[in-house]
Amino acid sequence: MVAIPAKPLILVDGSSYLYRAYFASQQADLRTRDGRPTGAIRVVTNMLRSLYKQFPDSRVAVVFDAKGKTFRDEIYAEYKAHRPSMPDDLREQIKPIHDIIRAMGLPLLIEEGVEADDVIGTLARQATEQQLDVVISTGDKDMAQLVSDHVLLMDTMKNSFLDRNGVVEKFGVPPELIIDLLALVGDKVDNIPGMPGVGEKTALALLQGLGSIDDIAANTDKIAELGFRGSKSFAGKFAEHEEQVRLSYTLATIKTDVQLDVGPADLKQNDPDTEALRALYQEFEFRNLLAELDPDTETETPAAPALETDYQLVTEQAQLDEWIKKLEAAPLLAFDTETTSLSYRDARVVGVSFAVEAGQAAYVPFGHDYLDAPEQLSEEIVLGALKPLLEDNKRIKLGQNLKYDINVLKNHGIELSGALLDTMLESYALNSVQTRHDMDSMASFFLNHSTTSFESIAGKGAKQLTFNQIPLEQAGPYAAEDADITLRLHHHLAEKLAGEPELERVFNDIEMPLVPILAKMEYTGVRIDGKRLAAQSDEIAKRLKELEQEAFELAGEPFNLSSTKQLGEILFTKLELPVIKKTPKGAPSTAEEVLQELALDYPLPKLLMEYRALSKLKSTYTDKLPQMMNEHSGRVHTSYHQANTATGRLSSSDPNLQNIPIRTPEGRRIRQAFVAEPGYKLVAADYSQIELRIMAHLSQDKGLLTAFAEGQDIHRATAAEVFGVAVDDVTGEQRRRAKAINFGLIYGMSAFGLARQLGIGRNEAQNYMNIYFERYPGVLRYMEDTREQASERGYVSTLFGRRLYLPEIKSKNGARRKGAERAAINAPMQGTAADIIKKAMVLVSDWISELPAGDVRMLMQVHDELVFEIREDKTEGYRQKICELMQQAASLDVPLLVEAGVGDNWDQAH
Repeated sequence: MVAIPAKPLILVDGSSYLYRAYFASQQADLRTRDGRPTGAIRVVTNMLRSLYKQFPDSRVAVVFDAKGKTFRDEIYAEYKAHRPSMPDDLREQIKPIHDIIRAMGLPLLIEEGVEADDVIGTLARQATEQQLDVVISTGDKDMAQLVSDHVLLMDTMKNSFLDRNGVVEKFGVPPELIIDLLALVGDKVDNIPGMPGVGEKTALALLQGLGSIDDIAANTDKIAELGFRGSKSFAGKFAEHEEQVRLSYTLATIKTDVQLDVGPADLKQNDPDTEALRALYQEFEFRNLLAELDPDTETETPAAPALETDYQLVTEQAQLDEWIKKLEAAPLLAFDTETTSLSYRDARVVGVSFAVEAGQAAYVPFGHDYLDAPEQLSEEIVLGALKPLLEDNKRIKLGQNLKYDINVLKNHGIELSGALLDTMLESYALNSVQTRHDMDSMASFFLNHSTTSFESIAGKGAKQLTFNQIPLEQAGPYAAEDADITLRLHHHLAEKLAGEPELERVFNDIEMPLVPILAKMEYTGVRIDGKRLAAQSDEIAKRLKELEQEAFELAGEPFNLSSTKQLGEILFTKLELPVIKKTPKGAPSTAEEVLQELALDYPLPKLLMEYRALSKLKSTYTDKLPQMMNEHSGRVHTSYHQANTATGRLSSSDPNLQNIPIRTPEGRRIRQAFVAEPGYKLVAADYSQIELRIMAHLSQDKGLLTAFAEGQDIHRATAAEVFGVAVDDVTGEQRRRAKAINFGLIYGMSAFGLARQLGIGRNEAQNYMNIYFERYPGVLRYMEDTREQASERGYVSTLFGRRLYLPEIKSKNGARRKGAERAAINAPMQGTAADIIKKAMVLVSDWISELPAGDVRMLMQVHDELVFEIREDKTEGYRQKICELMQQAASLDVPLLVEAGVGDNWDQAH
């Protein structure tokens, strides 16, 4: 256990904070409305605030690297030479971070000619000499050399500390040998060379056996006695490379004698500049921080006030009876289930929580079965009391990710009924990209509240407990908080939606009606033919072996095709193929898009692409699908996600139905394994060219409107226009190119992108695009108008009012801005297509509910396609009705066409 001093001097490695904050915030990609990045600013600010709360009586100073070269660059010109340049989005956030630190009243140190490490090392030495305790907050392992009886390292992101014993435990050597370790092993990040061929094991054997670099140099005759691999020849190698090792030692040594204008005693914190902080928080739209700073000022999204909470653990009948009365009197029932599994088909409910007003919630456990678990009410009593409420058609039910609760309650014979509300979808309809839509993220973003994490009570990894194993004293407050936060989020989000009628309609008319439909599709599942998949898996395995041998012949030697390192050495070192792109660490990239480009000219990359595609099919589908069959239903049950994509499209996982390829024989064979139940047929109903039809409607281009109205083959019609030939004279190649143009343009593709796709010159591709826009001027006008509107408003909309926000539309980073402009053009079409198929699912589901039970089952939704299982003797009539209903989902200025096929398997039906 590390002894943490009460009032240490805190030295913050600002440069370490900066990079860690940037990469930690990458996934969320937080930005202001005008597209400026804020993720690193937000994370660094919160890290400093957290640090100050943890050490309220300590002095805190923040140290950053200065611009330009340091003394290490003069010693060794290659120092840090391989580091990629700082991302533009990060560079843009440095000044605001500095401004916020100064406004907080914290000393900010930037010393030219040295690194932040050296300034921290000097201050730590000076403080130690003055008998002051120091905590260095950093993520840099090099700082371990500074640890002493007075100096600790702290990782703020993990809230962990390292003392002398901790350094030994983590690195295998004490702090005074950390520099020696770095000198032997080197550091790829900083390009410190180290000693060739020496890894961590060898270095530790030397340092633990002999001591420092000086000790090793003085006792080379004893190295062989250490007995590590290569120890007999090591003395000669060390003598050969000793100069390089000494250089590495110098580069890795943190200076502790920098001439500074300030010392530890001068690092005093000033009072925060509240006005400056307010201006900065407003500029970067930190609503929660602004509300906390100035609680009397209304902000666009005010933080919820801190609440007194009354969370009750219900284990007696009288308590349950009292809460049932509260629930009966409440305007809506906010609830959450706690279960044994994330798999809705296998999960068993072990307790239910509910809330009636903000701050008042309860948890009723009945399935916690750990050793010495307290007595609980039985499942029959608890669910028996809740079932009438949950199944009451007149009662409003509120949850977070309610689809999961619908399915797990079904495992217990409860059919959730009545009006449904879901906070996840309220947030998603309001703005799909401003935050993630899980409860913890939303609580932080909208309520400025940090929830109790599941890992904090259940543990991590293989040792993580299921909820039935969690002690009630921890499970009760956690579960009650879930229901409470759900209710508080609803109050906040419902008010926001009420102020945006179009978004409220998206929530009420599209998203919420879909929840029970998706739940039913998931629970129904789809049959698969495991034997067919096993046979295909064997065939793929044989083909992979063949490809592997062909790759070895092309490379001139065997290598691991799955190793990016070995592949890079073969492609770029041995075969000397051109390096198209590099990884963030400076190595030549072997990513998919790189191989695609190289495959145009070289056989090995082309072969590798086939190998990767087949490997992915095998591991993801042919091997895995049979293992995913539920033992009770004998079917595969995917999970649909309503709040994952920016555009409104559904996604799925376990299995991911959206990624099964349709254009390859192998992909179609996988679809052949999705089969109908005996006595049924599969019917696949697909919108024909829906995004192009939406483009025609949105752009009002006369040429496109006419082509669709007359039922022309749109790609053939486009080819006739672009290539100046009669429609009947269009060749197959011309139609293929026209199709690429049609779909490329609705995705905002550039001439360069079109040229790559068609394998033609950029000028030829640009000529095709120029002719296209001459023939279809309405499309060009739509694209230009959409870019302009997106830039002005920060979002685009679908026909049904869904907003698709584009946080990077005004980014100073040209590539990001262009990407946002491309998204602006496509998003209304993709989003409208998503809305149309969702509305179609509601129409079709309403119709199915009126049919005899089991006649029609909606099984899958994939892109613009719905797949049904229909009684064999009723297939034709029902197939036509499904097409009619799907075509009624929207009214466009061009016909909305649905085509439906029938078969014993999905491939036949498509």
